[in-house]
Amino acid sequence: MKIATFNINGIKARIAALPEWLDTAQPDVVLLQEIKSVDDAFPSELFEERGYNVETHGQKSFNGVAILSKLPLEDVSRGLPGDPEDAQARYIEATVMGAQQAVRICGLYLPNGNPVPGPKYDYKLGWMARLQARAEELLAQETPFLMAGDYNIIPQAEDAAKPDSWREDALFRLDSRTAFRALLNLGLTDAFRARTQGPGHYSFWDYQAGAWNRNNGIRIDHLLLCPQTADMLQDCAIDKDVRGRDKPSDHVPVWVDLAA
Repeated sequence: MKIATFNINGIKARIAALPEWLDTAQPDVVLLQEIKSVDDAFPSELFEERGYNVETHGQKSFNGVAILSKLPLEDVSRGLPGDPEDAQARYIEATVMGAQQAVRICGLYLPNGNPVPGPKYDYKLGWMARLQARAEELLAQETPFLMAGDYNIIPQAEDAAKPDSWREDALFRLDSRTAFRALLNLGLTDAFRARTQGPGHYSFWDYQAGAWNRNNGIRIDHLLLCPQTADMLQDCAIDKDVRGRDKPSDHVPVWVDLAA
């Protein structure tokens, strides 16, 4: 089962690039972030004709997450538990029925948190606490699961080409990295780091200041696996070349291959 996460930065802007990548990469399941579309306006038929089941949790002009799956989806839920007043569309869950194993797929678009300090950063940290609580629930249920998406977290200095320039940014502040580390300390595995070590591996390059051409990137798109799912891990990689194609997102896909 090949599962990918991809912040597309707007479905309208990626209406050609996303299908092109799907046709080439052939993932079984894709978790999308920043679709920037209400549910009714999302072009589901474009993906259904490619064999994907489509589930969205949209929001006008901002945020929005979706699941595309060639495999059956069950028990779809929308919104991260813990704050019924949170109206931002940042989280979606479903159970994917693999040939050998069902896996709970949690797709997330974690808040950016800038500027810091301030209410946006408080919201980010509160959101991460709710995410940890959800992970703890799934672990207690012994449900095979993964939490994948744009975390807006640079875990370590090696995950940025120029870490010093991010020191006071919400993506790299100590409180942010500590909250991310708390997820790992529950027993979750950073799938990419389980397969690839060292610096120079990024999933985001800003559109400004020639970041892509200078490889001034950061790694902020992550797939965290619970122990049962980590045991299924066969491979994990970043599709870096997608950033150099026509009308790219500022993010690229990251994917895992599970023996499920």
